[in-house]
Amino acid sequence: MSTESVILVGIALVIRLTFMDSSMSSSRKKLMRTLCFAVASLALITTTLASESTRPNVLFISIDDLNDWLGCYGGHPQVQTPHIDRLAQQGVLFSNAHCQAPICNPSRVSMFLGKLPSTTGMYFLGPNFRTVEPTRSDQTLFQTFRDHGYFVSTRGKIFHGKADAASFDHVEKSTGWRRGAEKLRYTLAKTHPLWDWGQVDVPDEEQRDYQTAAWAAQELPKLAAREKPFFLAVGFHLPHVPIYASKRWFDLYPLDSLQLPETVTVDRDDLPEIAKQLTLNPTAPRHSWMVESGEWKHAVRAYLAANSFVDHMVGMLLKSLANSDAADNTIVVLWSDHGFHLGEKLRWAKRTLWEETTRVPLIFAGPGIATDQLCPRPVGLIDVFPTLLDLTSLPPRADLEGKSLQPLLKNPKAKWNRPTICTFGPNNHSLRGERYRYTRYADGSEELYDHMNDPNEWNNLLAIKEPGVEHRQVADRLKHWLPTYNADPVAGSAGSDSPIYGEGKISLSEAMKKGEAKRKAK
Repeated sequence: MSTESVILVGIALVIRLTFMDSSMSSSRKKLMRTLCFAVASLALITTTLASESTRPNVLFISIDDLNDWLGCYGGHPQVQTPHIDRLAQQGVLFSNAHCQAPICNPSRVSMFLGKLPSTTGMYFLGPNFRTVEPTRSDQTLFQTFRDHGYFVSTRGKIFHGKADAASFDHVEKSTGWRRGAEKLRYTLAKTHPLWDWGQVDVPDEEQRDYQTAAWAAQELPKLAAREKPFFLAVGFHLPHVPIYASKRWFDLYPLDSLQLPETVTVDRDDLPEIAKQLTLNPTAPRHSWMVESGEWKHAVRAYLAANSFVDHMVGMLLKSLANSDAADNTIVVLWSDHGFHLGEKLRWAKRTLWEETTRVPLIFAGPGIATDQLCPRPVGLIDVFPTLLDLTSLPPRADLEGKSLQPLLKNPKAKWNRPTICTFGPNNHSLRGERYRYTRYADGSEELYDHMNDPNEWNNLLAIKEPGVEHRQVADRLKHWLPTYNADPVAGSAGSDSPIYGEGKISLSEAMKKGEAKRKAK
């Protein structure tokens, strides 16, 4: 029985005994009843406040465009990320976690609303979810925590674009250097202004992500001193393009000994045509150009350097938390919105349904969570919302489409009978189980990869006319998890960068402007 229930039962007994006392005057009985109700109200308020103050806090760390190139994930043999590696040792690392959409906006909207892109129709970079139905009035993860007594604060990239004002009690404005007037290495004419990489001479302390980390590190002790529990969302822009870092981080990766990702020249020969068109993404450099120009190594080095820089900033947050009064009562969640190709599948950036794009880092640490554990179960970012409700003892929400990971946080080897899904455009879905990836496109084309024998996804097992019975059975078993409903793209959808959706032959910025004009017209 809860404390509140005990208090109410006790007061009820006092009232009953009072009214059973025949010697007590009616005015005295009335006074006693008033006093009992006043005491009951005060007791309930006190216990509610005490319950709020003991609820765990949440430190929510987002890293944009981060793939598995972390030491604890083993994505690149030379990467150095000691702070994130240490965090993984303090909690549970999900080695088979995936985004629900392979670009920023729909991935984050799906995670924060707890709904699949196929449900909301939010598939691409635009529009903002607050400007269209059916998501205009949806309650985000952050709003839910505000409604239950949390102080919710943020800085950096959490939402794609501006922070959603309704989601936060406080939004700290970003400051600091992000890019200069001139590009460093990707200087071809008419290329996207953000697409660049290289070493910069800007001190770390003057850069945007560092200033975000420094602010958050200063805030944590202040938040820990508050009576209310806190939810602090910190978003890093790196390693998103432009991929810049200072000499300190570039020096960790000498160019002459740098290892490049494995590739094969015939990798795309067994792909259906729709897969090639869907992943065209002309905004990113062509892999052939990267190889011929000699920039492949330079871009890989920049990405590794940026990852180590971000790891250092994550360390700033974790050190501040460890030295605060909230150290033992704070759940830390570290995640990325999607992965990033650096030549794998002969592609760069995201906007694909292959492993290097869909797979993301996801680490939980804190009270009630196992330590130094790796969980291979297929999970999604969409599962984070219900998980945090569970971990903080907040009421579950029936409208969420994810599943709480709490059983896996206690026992990473617990049974888990479902794959996770990633979607890029209506009816283009990829399902990831523990061993296989099954992808089905809108025209019915299929791919199947066996990660036990083909971790690079070089061999599409369904490309031949008569695939093996075993492989066909695997595909049929997985496709039962495909969504039965696929919403049309919301009004003003734009940013696919694919000719399938009328883009790819115009610049990404032009496509976004056209999409916004269509939304306003409708």
